[in-house]
Amino acid sequence: MRFGPFELSVHNHGSLRLDGGGMFGAVPKAIWSGLVPTDDQNRIELATRSLIIEAGDRTFMVDAGNPDAWPEKLRRIYDIRNFPIEGTGRDPATITDIILTHLHFDHSGGITRTRADGGSPEIRFPKATLYVQAENYETARNPNPRERASYLRENVQALKRSPLILTRGSQEIHPGLWVHQSDGHTHGLQWVEVRDEGRVVAFPSDMIPTSHHVPLAYGMAYDMSAELLLEEKTEFLKRAAAGGWIIVFTHDTEVAAGRVTVGDKGRFVLGEAVTI
Repeated sequence: MRFGPFELSVHNHGSLRLDGGGMFGAVPKAIWSGLVPTDDQNRIELATRSLIIEAGDRTFMVDAGNPDAWPEKLRRIYDIRNFPIEGTGRDPATITDIILTHLHFDHSGGITRTRADGGSPEIRFPKATLYVQAENYETARNPNPRERASYLRENVQALKRSPLILTRGSQEIHPGLWVHQSDGHTHGLQWVEVRDEGRVVAFPSDMIPTSHHVPLAYGMAYDMSAELLLEEKTEFLKRAAAGGWIIVFTHDTEVAAGRVTVGDKGRFVLGEAVTI
């Protein structure tokens, strides 16, 4: 998609499966199970999608997917499947900047890859500068007991091997490319906004992980503050619906992007899917 001075595309780095009840929080299974299929372990399949933003001689990638070095036990638990960006014909060395929305393993783990000789994982994107909110970096270094399994120490330590810029709050990191802090899902998540003359493409990350999570009542049990997330999500969706924003869904296996609208009952709903 040509978007003003930017060329936009998406890449799904692979899939994982998480508990369906965990992904839909307080919404009963009798309702959410009609939206997405489950396997025999009550898990649903999730994508790990990036937004790729080409801006002249810079190529930004939002998030990096799962790590590929997993103990067999965890690979079975999460049913990890990786689709490396190399498989699309894109050289990882052409990625100049990676915006990590947060450092949970399914968003940041793909910055490294397993070495052919079996040694320690190497940096997959050797020329990329990484962007992480300062608050999320500290959260990842000292995770609380609930999030410890999501912030893997080896992923956080890998950040030290690449140039790292710590962002704070709302910040323009390149002309027309903004990050904004959100704290409901985890402290210091940053969502991404691409602007062009009043038009917006937004990547809300786990604030709205799939198109099924557009309705305000649909949140995740993994969110650290459901009340705060609801406030942040409401403000985001009001702006998105009013402005006709295109929203990219990081974990949706079917709908990569779409616009939201206000339905007949005054609730936010997916209005149309959009191809990027």
